[in-house]
Amino acid sequence: MDLTAALATHRLVAIVRGDDADAALRTVLALAEEGVELIEVSLSGKDALTVIERARHALGPDRPLGAGTVLTAEDARAAHRAGADFAVTPGLGDGVITAQELGMPVLAGVLTPTEIIAARALRVAALKIFPAAQAGGAAYLRALRGPFPDTPFVPVGGIDEAAARACLAAGALAVGVGSPLVGDAADGGSITALRERARLFRTIVAEATP
Repeated sequence: MDLTAALATHRLVAIVRGDDADAALRTVLALAEEGVELIEVSLSGKDALTVIERARHALGPDRPLGAGTVLTAEDARAAHRAGADFAVTPGLGDGVITAQELGMPVLAGVLTPTEIIAARALRVAALKIFPAAQAGGAAYLRALRGPFPDTPFVPVGGIDEAAARACLAAGALAVGVGSPLVGDAADGGSITALRERARLFRTIVAEATP
């Protein structure tokens, strides 16, 4: 898949991480039904590989499905076997290279200018600024875009409704949203409330200036 193009089109990555595998699967499927096209299942969640396998079976072969928190080469291989077709990492570990070797584009975690230069050299699909809110949010993104004006940045970490709007206005290619979107749905919480939040975030990205 062309992850960079998909990020530019949809502008939202939903991050699912939960302690209940069945609830996490329901969360993935509800997000998909609400039109959230890019969903990652964090490998730090309970039975995450099984969630990815079951989600892939339910969604079919053509729907994008990512594995998050890919740290190691084995993480990348396991995610690929489970059916993930893109990888998301918190930093520049062995998982980045192995995922790309397996044909999975990578949204790679960075924070500093040095890490951005290293990630660009690896030719990853996009760069995940993490943790974005703690680093300064939209203001930090604007500062990074000075020396890196054409770099596809995706802020992740503490991105609530206001931060999503601000980061997209500051030039983010897309935003990655975890608990402000997913809430407690992946732990067994309300799917109805999840659907409402999904519609809200879809509206936010639809209204953002391309």
